[in-house]
Amino acid sequence: MSESNAGAWEPVRSASNPPEGEQDAATQNAGGPSTHAAARQAPYVQPQGRNPFAQAPAPVPARPQTQAPAPTHAPRQQAPAPQQSVFIDQSQAPQQPAGAGAPSRPQQQVPAQQPQGQHAPRQQTSFTPPPQQRTPGLQGSAHEQQYAVSARDLSTSLLLRQVRPAPTTGWRKMLYQMSGRHINVGNSAKEQRRIELTKQVNQPLQGCYKIALLSLKGGVGKTTMTATLGSTFASVRGDRVIAVDANPDRGTLSQKIPLETPATVRNLLRDEQSIEKYSDVRSYTSQSRHRLEVLASDSDPAVSEAFSGDDYARTVKMLEKFYSIVLTDCGTGLMHSAMQTILEEADALVVVSSGSVDGARSASATLDWLDAHGYRDLVSKSVAVVNAVRPRSGKVDLPKVVEHFEQRCRLVRMVPFDPHLEEGAEIELERLHPKTRSALLELAAAVASDFPASNFPLQDHH
Repeated sequence: MSESNAGAWEPVRSASNPPEGEQDAATQNAGGPSTHAAARQAPYVQPQGRNPFAQAPAPVPARPQTQAPAPTHAPRQQAPAPQQSVFIDQSQAPQQPAGAGAPSRPQQQVPAQQPQGQHAPRQQTSFTPPPQQRTPGLQGSAHEQQYAVSARDLSTSLLLRQVRPAPTTGWRKMLYQMSGRHINVGNSAKEQRRIELTKQVNQPLQGCYKIALLSLKGGVGKTTMTATLGSTFASVRGDRVIAVDANPDRGTLSQKIPLETPATVRNLLRDEQSIEKYSDVRSYTSQSRHRLEVLASDSDPAVSEAFSGDDYARTVKMLEKFYSIVLTDCGTGLMHSAMQTILEEADALVVVSSGSVDGARSASATLDWLDAHGYRDLVSKSVAVVNAVRPRSGKVDLPKVVEHFEQRCRLVRMVPFDPHLEEGAEIELERLHPKTRSALLELAAAVASDFPASNFPLQDHH
């Protein structure tokens, strides 16, 4: 038994297959098998227990320890528990102690557990902490709350494919219908402008909006403008529109629509206590085919009582409960008793002027009077109308007239001359020239642009 195999027993070998060293020794003994060879022929029995003749192994010099490289792919481990972070220093790789007589092997990947007594130098590694969990009960920031996803984001414009609106008039509409609704060239610029103006006139309105039409000079078409503007509002909008004849003298507003009742504003004030609902007021008004209602003034020559400011205030108080827009046809004078109350109740002014020099001067004088009597704010948001403008207005420079009123009023609109309006009879919008109807729509949109904004604006989540 050699020193290198001290303390270890060899496995059982048959006699016919001795070790390589013993075969050489047997070959050298030509005289026959030796005593050692004969003993080898007997069956070899493995002794049990510790070898009493074994010597302690000589100490093997320890090889210099090298740090194991960090594994490129760490072994798959069990996921950590929620809300807990586990820090694993991969630089601390365990070192396998050198066993007695064991050949050295290249170091391999080892688990991330360090045996006690061995401490490899710690290497700083990058560590990304887990995301912080949101504490229940705490609200998010204002930015998150403002853009929070909700059912309101599923708007029609977002979910449906946008298509071009179908043409409404002219050859474009005919082509669209004849092609089986496949060829859609859209509306013309003029028609698109009309659609936008109609949308502006038809915008929502809270409460009652009161419009006063006045002029210092008579004969400029103030009453006609009241009837046509009121008819435009009533035909476009779906709510109730009424025009009140507040002329202290004999007014002619009721002559612009078909007369349905002889009742006047005096009759309404006399029965004021019995007015409870809209149908009660409707019995005192006349309505045109465009849904404009007119409350006529008293035209009886035997009546000497003038229409006062208190009468107008009581009338408006009743009408604003049932109507969205109230137009008031004021008299030619500015000093009568009802004018002060009309101006105090009005939300907007429409100053009417003609295309003549004296008409423009009278309209400007009206604005001067209003500025001098404390109605400058009302003048600043008023709308000026240059009415009955003929194609050839002679030597009057209309652009300069418009420029003058633009410096004093919020907007200025021009209404062309129309033969149907010159008749002075009942007004039918269908008989008006297309340019006249477009100008009236422009005027209505200009007045509606000052409507009070809604208290519930729509929110854009796009």
